[in-house]
Amino acid sequence: MAKTQDYSAMFKDMMGAFPVDMTAMEDAFKTSATMGEKMSAVALEAAEKSTEISSKWTKDTIAKMTDMTKAKAEPADYTKAMTDFASSYAEMAAEHMAAFAEVAKKVQMETVELMLAAGKDMTEDATAAMKKATSEVTTAAKKATAAAK
Repeated sequence: MAKTQDYSAMFKDMMGAFPVDMTAMEDAFKTSATMGEKMSAVALEAAEKSTEISSKWTKDTIAKMTDMTKAKAEPADYTKAMTDFASSYAEMAAEHMAAFAEVAKKVQMETVELMLAAGKDMTEDATAAMKKATSEVTTAAKKATAAAK
């Protein structure tokens, strides 16, 4: 009578010959965490600068309003004060919006740089992991083939 092969033992041996290396996953996690940290730093810096711009804009507006609300001797002076305020506020708005645009531009540039660097790092990590896995699989396959004979 023919002896049947023990497939469960063969599969157990085969799976044992293909060890799982978790370093690639750990490296991917570390890379992801580092990128998250850098992206958070970019966002927090932008929030801080935006807050500074908003605060300055508010202070400047209040200072201009103080001049506008002072009592005037002639009714025409009120019109002039309102016109001066509107003119200076338009200038402040343009100035502060340009400052916000600079913050947004910086965030965009830093984000693109981070994404490019992360893509490069991930590609290098994936290439190294695939080379290592291919080498290990080839070695394990040779061992499994030799053991099966």
